[in-house]
Amino acid sequence: MQKKFRSPCAIASTLDVLGDKWSLVLVRDMLIKGKKTFKEFSSSPEGIATGILASRLKLLESYGLITKRKLPDNKKENIYLLTEKGIDLAPVIMEITLWGDKYMRAYNEELSSYEALKKDKTVAINTVQKNYRQVVAQIIG
Repeated sequence: MQKKFRSPCAIASTLDVLGDKWSLVLVRDMLIKGKKTFKEFSSSPEGIATGILASRLKLLESYGLITKRKLPDNKKENIYLLTEKGIDLAPVIMEITLWGDKYMRAYNEELSSYEALKKDKTVAINTVQKNYRQVVAQIIG
């Protein structure tokens, strides 16, 4: 996959990879919700189309944010796991969550509550990253 960027700006380059409407949702699903399979991702309430899902997973894999592998006990199904580079997006996910909670609630009253994150963001980020690393270690041994 050819990697093209609009400019030398770090923000623009990051948005070239993560700035679409699905990539960070997939990272969130993996990091926070523990999703690993294509089927699990496609069942998210946001309703990502399967073609777009396949494309985004390939994109994230091409930039080293996720890996695709087979489960040791199920060679038929692919699973997707965040790499350290992907896990390092936890602070970004948390900041966007807090921003959305603060400013988007006026437009979407059904937003989830994020009280634990508001109380201590650093602890929440570290806990999410630690828990995800433990899940990966259990899966790949």
